[in-house]
Amino acid sequence: MLQAAGWVVQPKRKIDLAQGRGVAVREYQTDVGPADYVLFVDRVTVGVIEAKPATEGHRLTVHEAQTAGYATAKLKWVNNHEPLPFLYESTGTITQFTDSRDPKPRAREVFHFHRPEELAHKIGLPTLRTRLQGLELLNPDGLPATALKLRDCQETAIANLEASLRRGDRRALIQMATGAGKTFTAITSMHRLLKSPVKAGRVLFLVDTKNLGEQAEQEMMAYQPIDSNHKFSELYPVQRPTSPFIAESSKVVVCTIQRMYAILKGENLDEADEEVNPAEKYFKRTQPLPVAYNAKITPDFFDFIYIDECHRSIYNIWRQVIEYFDAFLIGLTATPDSRTFGFFNKNVVSDYSHDRAVGDGVNVGNEIYEIETRITQQGGTIVEGQQVERRERLTRRKRWEQSDVDETYTDNQLDRSVVNPDQIRTVVREFRDRLPEIFPQRTEVPKTLIFAKTDSHADDIIRMVREEFGESNDFCKKVTYKAAKDRVDTDGNVIEHGEDPKSILAQFRNGYHPRIAVTVDMIATGTDVKPLECLVFMRDVKSRNYFEQMKGRGTRTLGEDDLKKVTPSARTAKTHYVIVDAVGVTRSLKTGCQPLITRPSLPFKDLAMGVMMRAGDPDTLSSLAGRLARLNQQLTPEEQEQIAAVNRGVGVPDIVRQLLDAIDPDVVEARAVEGLAAGAVPDEAQLAAAQLVLCQEAGRLFTGEAIDLMERIRRDREQTIDHDNLDEVVKSAWAVDSQAQAETLVQELGDYLREHQDEIEALRIYFQEPHRRREVTFGMIRSVMERLKADRPRLAPVNVWQAYQLLEDCPDNPVSELTALVGLIRRVAGIDGALVSYEAVVRRNFQNWVMRTHAGGGVKFSEAQMEWLHMIRDHVMSSFHFERDDLDMSPFDSRGGLGKMYELFGDELDKLIDELNGELVA
Repeated sequence: MLQAAGWVVQPKRKIDLAQGRGVAVREYQTDVGPADYVLFVDRVTVGVIEAKPATEGHRLTVHEAQTAGYATAKLKWVNNHEPLPFLYESTGTITQFTDSRDPKPRAREVFHFHRPEELAHKIGLPTLRTRLQGLELLNPDGLPATALKLRDCQETAIANLEASLRRGDRRALIQMATGAGKTFTAITSMHRLLKSPVKAGRVLFLVDTKNLGEQAEQEMMAYQPIDSNHKFSELYPVQRPTSPFIAESSKVVVCTIQRMYAILKGENLDEADEEVNPAEKYFKRTQPLPVAYNAKITPDFFDFIYIDECHRSIYNIWRQVIEYFDAFLIGLTATPDSRTFGFFNKNVVSDYSHDRAVGDGVNVGNEIYEIETRITQQGGTIVEGQQVERRERLTRRKRWEQSDVDETYTDNQLDRSVVNPDQIRTVVREFRDRLPEIFPQRTEVPKTLIFAKTDSHADDIIRMVREEFGESNDFCKKVTYKAAKDRVDTDGNVIEHGEDPKSILAQFRNGYHPRIAVTVDMIATGTDVKPLECLVFMRDVKSRNYFEQMKGRGTRTLGEDDLKKVTPSARTAKTHYVIVDAVGVTRSLKTGCQPLITRPSLPFKDLAMGVMMRAGDPDTLSSLAGRLARLNQQLTPEEQEQIAAVNRGVGVPDIVRQLLDAIDPDVVEARAVEGLAAGAVPDEAQLAAAQLVLCQEAGRLFTGEAIDLMERIRRDREQTIDHDNLDEVVKSAWAVDSQAQAETLVQELGDYLREHQDEIEALRIYFQEPHRRREVTFGMIRSVMERLKADRPRLAPVNVWQAYQLLEDCPDNPVSELTALVGLIRRVAGIDGALVSYEAVVRRNFQNWVMRTHAGGGVKFSEAQMEWLHMIRDHVMSSFHFERDDLDMSPFDSRGGLGKMYELFGDELDKLIDELNGELVA
């Protein structure tokens, strides 16, 4: 550890202080005995380390007196008159540190030893805890009249936080209601800590989504301290890292916790991984993510860490990332739970609730309007013999069939496995009709946010809202943080650009349209949409914290002039917001200590892959077992056999049983007692070890192919569209190894193409009649693609191409999926000995043909002719075949079309076209 921190470690008989800036001497003699290590920086003694075996980790406090004795003792050969300031006790696993110069020196656990240059810097300054004693009390009354005044709750939070820091409390929690200005409070606090007399070295503002980081950075750039003519970001360089590099000059770093983890590991991180908070995306873990010492970003890198939205479970999953740093931790949240209070040692320096915020005029309160319908409450029944519509969840492809049994569905199945359009229409229509009662004297719909259950449900709501209100697409849109993907054609050309989510959110916040937004993932905490006056719940919520966060979207205050900018018929400032409860969310039981998960559930594939890769814990196994149990009820016998066939004979019921066994306390205990003496009772460590073995055994139940198959079956489960049960309002009122996977994909595609060569014309030509390749057309290749996608979607040409690249030296990349497919067909059929892009084949063949034609006394094409030949070559590269009729299309038509080509090539035209079709695809 010392060497990793830049120390030269020497035995006492071979001391050479010139070997490095920092030298740690073993068994250095003092007048009370030899100290395990004495630390020299720039030839001056600065500290002492008492080293202990790992078994003493729980007793390090007992050894503090021994360390202090060496620190105050007389050192041999050194004229030391003052005690050594830096004291460490360490087992190599646990290290604690005391700075004896602190006002009240107190040992604290640190991740690693300090570097020599860090101790040299410390020795030249009063300690941070000493400097905090000089922090003047906040005095808002002494500010100039022109200064931006702090709210009372912000003053209280800052004053109490600073009192906590002066006491030396390492953790503090600021609880402030949504809209009360937590970020403004934090930046004000940072400014006071960064300037004299504290002069903090560096501050980290930690978030869990990129969106929150961007907002915090913008607020810092706009913030003007009350005692300065300069902006905050002008006084203190602010950096929001997008790479593993943090500039030494940065005084404030705004960073997601997932990027900070990557920075500590010296790795890059795709910005897409910062879009969603880690509690939603990653497997649930019971142990913190591993963090190793980083000499560039040391534990002393930050003095203060502000943790935004600390109520979320980031400090459980990523706790070691935060605790890596020897810094004061300051939590910011509107909705803490018991875990939050525990993490911050119950040191709540601000307790400003929503009710108090409403009373102070910082927030607005809410009123509740309930809409109840019969089907929302009771579900419905589809009678045997009734014609029903089936719809694929993702593709929205529809078909009709006759129901052969009575199908009864509950309210919980609505908008998941069963969609009743009239139920959605009834709620939306009732909301529309009651708006004059809910918002009197308004001529337009107030800004409204609808919470939906799933993306499919959201799309159904959006269509129904537009129909029932008789409005355009701009009137109602989906709000999410994932950018909508561009729609592309088969050649990869963009047909329609996906709309930027930030643009939609900005329109919703500042523009007249959209009037209604629909969201599945909650609009991120901290995202201001101040004109929002109505929240419509069409999904229930079981977490109290999550529900409070969702309600918080409507609590922001807004003045009359600003509200009229987006809602012209508003006659006053925003006075309240309305919760329209269409599902009983305001009356359903809420749990208080459940981790805040802003998605209804983790993706099935993430759960299954986590278990297979042995990253699963009991919670993961339990969730997966429940999900598979539901899937098992929906599987046909044929699908059960399919899964067992690719899963080494293990079927879904067997998987569910073993997953549940792995978390069954009786089964765990029975496994733990195996090998113990008769009558022995396993301890906690033995039970944990037994459960770990059972979890790992459960992971071996899966193959990657089986997970893919189950995911495909689960994803393609059809929704039943109930058109026959019309709804009615009941109440409306206030109230595996990548190489192996690549080989599998390559083998599967080869098997598929060979298996279908007799029934698909293009395949028959390539495999059986290669002399006819000149006849293969764009339409023929597209038909192969459509058949492949329908039969085996996992064999997408781009996926198989990447698999080949892993197995073969194939530097080329195809231009489109269709050309990739041709290249793959040629490779499987043996036409090409190695995978080559179709474009490269055409270019090579064209060049060879021209060279042969020009050779000797043959025809030599003019510059104008070569220009047209190049256009034909390019056409064949994208369309596989060239015909006379193609001369009527771009780019030929704009260059003279058939007439121009006849002028250039005369009577040889048709012969030339036929020759090119044969030569280019040879």
